[in-house]
Amino acid sequence: MGVHVASRRRARASVEAEWPGAVVLDVTSRGPQPWVRFSPFYPHGGIPVPLSDGATGASVEGIWQALKVFEGDDVDPARLAITSMKGIKRTVRKYGPVRGHRAGLDGDELLPYGRARREIYLPAYRWVLENEVADLVEEVRRLGEVVLLDYTVNGDVDDLSKPLSHAALIALFAEDRWP
Repeated sequence: MGVHVASRRRARASVEAEWPGAVVLDVTSRGPQPWVRFSPFYPHGGIPVPLSDGATGASVEGIWQALKVFEGDDVDPARLAITSMKGIKRTVRKYGPVRGHRAGLDGDELLPYGRARREIYLPAYRWVLENEVADLVEEVRRLGEVVLLDYTVNGDVDDLSKPLSHAALIALFAEDRWP
């Protein structure tokens, strides 16, 4: 069994040539059901917000964006309730430079990017893998040779130069190699 990650922007023929016979699954927010349920934008609902007693969010991306702190804006709890998979992101263009992620909705500490990945994003996404899409994780394991398509392919949690690939996290989780 092998779970691989490829860019969704690559030509399908190129992906199939690199991994002949592999099942190719689009796990992005534009992917088909049921695989779209792996998207961090997917509104599962009830996802515990790390470091925030009792608070929940609709999506992992909503949690990540809600706790992001900008030079011109603090946490935005409204992001936790977005279920449309659109309008979730908050940008530097609108709010100024990112200062960090708040350690919980009411937290005093600002976490730098690397710690925020480990203390906010990873626990929230792992909760989804274990509680909302465990059936799909098992299906990925059963399928054998699989290529997961994502917009980013960075699977190194400590490589802060590139966005983290949720497809890479799925692969690591399916292969019992969670970071």
